Amino acid sequence: MNVNATLEKIKEMHLYGFERAYKTMYESANQESFTSDELIAHLIDAEHDERFNKKLARLIKQAQLKQQASFELINFHQPRGIDKNNLLRLKDCDWIKKSHDLLITGPTGVGKSFLACAFGFQACINECKVMYITANKLFDKLTYAKADGTYLKLIDKMAKQDLLVIDDFGLKQIDNKQCTMMLDIIDDRHGRKSTIITSQLPVKSWYDCFAEPTIADAILDRLSNGSYRIDLQGESMRKILKNIE
Repeated sequence: MNVNATLEKIKEMHLYGFERAYKTMYESANQESFTSDELIAHLIDAEHDERFNKKLARLIKQAQLKQQASFELINFHQPRGIDKNNLLRLKDCDWIKKSHDLLITGPTGVGKSFLACAFGFQACINECKVMYITANKLFDKLTYAKADGTYLKLIDKMAKQDLLVIDDFGLKQIDNKQCTMMLDIIDDRHGRKSTIITSQLPVKSWYDCFAEPTIADAILDRLSNGSYRIDLQGESMRKILKNIE
């Protein structure tokens, strides 16, 4: 058997994980310790892992998450009103598969963005397409898109994301034009895809953020019904960590 010729064919088929595992086993002569079934399973697993890791890296890059966050890095020791069991139940991202939304509220610095990014990262692990954006940048992008004729293209791109993370909602009043833009996004996604929204304001106060009451009703009705909620409390984590240092 010409091993180099076999490796070359494997490379031509772009089976890079398979190639690397096969080459490692041949050079270390470990293939003799495997049965034929075990050898095939090992090589297939290597190729599967290679493809998964490449896809995960691509999804994370496309998501543009604000922070490198994960569930393993969540601080459950500080009393912030986090229900650990409930949080871990949401970790499987089944709520995303069922197109539910998640609303995260709490005072500044308490960890809303970190949690949102941790959910975003977990969604990427579950091979979901994710987009992260702050509310202010979202409305800026939509306004520019209106001006250069790419608005519908941008709205369509957002509609196709399995998870859209809108961070820091409610920092500025939403004018009439922005109300319509927000409704376009939420209406396209409602019942089809999932959205995470973080805000310093409690959900009951979101109505006052909108300049147009009728549109506010339509948006909040879609967001409130069937959504999961995490209401964080306590001191700023930045302040706590600074005092520890």
